[in-house]
Amino acid sequence: MTQDKQIQSISEFYYPNEPTGPAMKTSLPGPENQKALAKLSKVFDARAAYFVVDYFKSNGNYIVDVDGNTYLDVYAQIASIALGYNNPALIEAVKSDKNINTIVNRPALGNFPPNDYADTLSEGLLAGAPQGLDKVWLDLSGSGANEQAYKAAFMYKRGQERGYNTPFSEEELSTTMANAKPGSPDLSILSFESAFHGRLFGSLSTTRSKPIHKLDIPAFDWPKAPFPRLQYPLEKFEKENAEEEARCLAEVERLLKTWPSPVAAVIVEPVQSEGGDNHASPDFFHKLQKITNENKALFIVDEVQTGVGATGKLWAHEHWNLPTPPDMVTFSKKAQAAGYFYGNPEILPNLPYRQFNTWCGDTSKAIVAGSIFQEVLKHDLVARTARVGDYLYGKLEELSAKFPTNIANLRGKNKGTFVAWDMESPAVRDNFLKTCRENGLNIGGCGPQSVRLRPALTFEEKHVDIFLSIVDKVLSL
Repeated sequence: MTQDKQIQSISEFYYPNEPTGPAMKTSLPGPENQKALAKLSKVFDARAAYFVVDYFKSNGNYIVDVDGNTYLDVYAQIASIALGYNNPALIEAVKSDKNINTIVNRPALGNFPPNDYADTLSEGLLAGAPQGLDKVWLDLSGSGANEQAYKAAFMYKRGQERGYNTPFSEEELSTTMANAKPGSPDLSILSFESAFHGRLFGSLSTTRSKPIHKLDIPAFDWPKAPFPRLQYPLEKFEKENAEEEARCLAEVERLLKTWPSPVAAVIVEPVQSEGGDNHASPDFFHKLQKITNENKALFIVDEVQTGVGATGKLWAHEHWNLPTPPDMVTFSKKAQAAGYFYGNPEILPNLPYRQFNTWCGDTSKAIVAGSIFQEVLKHDLVARTARVGDYLYGKLEELSAKFPTNIANLRGKNKGTFVAWDMESPAVRDNFLKTCRENGLNIGGCGPQSVRLRPALTFEEKHVDIFLSIVDKVLSL
């Protein structure tokens, strides 16, 4: 791959044979999809599947189903494809002897790390780490990354209380085996209304986006703060939005001071993604960090969906210009690896095996992640995404004048391609998504009635124009 950051079209550079537009061959679901889903459903829960994909034929910004239908993809595997389908740089990384070796001999990293693992991390994931966070812990998913961050926060808080290197008492050692205090302390994590932080057992207690995620699962009694509900356009509601953010911050402070289970950490998404693409101002996050620090809780920023360039910054929290880095930043999705970055050495537990599992992530995923970060930096894909996002947002503003009830509360200005809007009802939104797919556009929703865009970093102005033509057509039906 060239070192030239001035390539005119990054999609043509990577994908000279990328389709020039969608091409639909069948109604949905087509006959091959019906057969494939029936077969799959016998051995796997396929009820949530939109369609069955032929990944060998998918290319760049286009995804192809088993009936040969070609869709422009602005959903990108729920925001987790960074460089498009079948990216040649990633294929080369996966074909490398280093990656083959680590797949065949998958290391138990905590006990038997490879001799080049420090280089794998420093040249890859850590090359794109948030400023001030020079250490990383890896897991296998975004949910796992958040749960590991929670564990780290709990151990950090107790370490601060007893002294980092103070030996555990006999009482602590015995009571924890009975799930009792003081060995198993009564601590909590504060999250926000409409937040999504994962579907594993602990992360579910901080997920507040949809009941279906949590039903029938026992939960921890952890505090929930309100997240600002801003009014749009922002410039018309500055006073109201400032008052709303102040209300939410006051409640955060109250909860931190009064919740019966001391709060070890506050976790927040830069944009509440699953919960409806809800935004807040940089000032809100500045004050949130300040309140959190003053109350001796760690400040965790969940960048599982917002990270790796999608918002026009490598990490979305860079838009805030915080005075000090967050304590931890969790990641997954577009990174193709999962975990959290941190800087304070005392966030590392005082003894081995306290933060541990067999694989401690996946070396092969770290290799792919390294290649992603190197490509992003080499070709300045974050700046490209910021530019394309400005073009996209401007065109959607124009289209919203034509469809004011179905492109309402447009949000994500100056946030790259991390753009969303509301439709007039959940039923209208769901039908819109379905009709878009029937017209060759794979797009996703979030919250009760929002539409969200999550394209790859190879999405360009020409793709925006195709996207807009389909949206216009569907809304005109």
